[in-house]
Amino acid sequence: MAAKEDVLIAIRKIIRATDIHSRRLTKTVGLTAPQLLVLQAIRDLGAVAISRLSTEVSLSQATVTTILDRLEKRGYVSRQRSEQDKRVVHALLTDAGREAVSSAPTPLQEAFSVRFEQLQDWEQSLILSALQRVAAMMDADEIDASPFLELGDLAHHHEPPAQG
Repeated sequence: MAAKEDVLIAIRKIIRATDIHSRRLTKTVGLTAPQLLVLQAIRDLGAVAISRLSTEVSLSQATVTTILDRLEKRGYVSRQRSEQDKRVVHALLTDAGREAVSSAPTPLQEAFSVRFEQLQDWEQSLILSALQRVAAMMDADEIDASPFLELGDLAHHHEPPAQG
């Protein structure tokens, strides 16, 4: 088989692994990867301003606000105005949000990160360079992307059907 086909198969495997993990996350806890990422950041940071949360998860404030709207409707987060500055709104995790985070499977990028960090620096650079080249070859090098693995549009995920 030609190297070109091997590369395409490897890309397809990466896409499938991401898709399978996303489906498992949605099925297990009813969350998308961006929603889980936001919940984990709130858990780690405590009461956090939306602007800081946005920076922490590498998503726009508009996207984070949309995610928070959905999480708040489901009872996973609450929002409160800052006592010091009424213009600032803080996101807080509810008990239901803490439970959702603790029962969620490990995000795919965390397992990848552990393995990637075990590689030598030259191997990390080689992988980065090759993947950046592949992204450019697919006209994807200008696409805005955050450092987490999930398929689909971040701001417009459909909520999974209600269980029960």
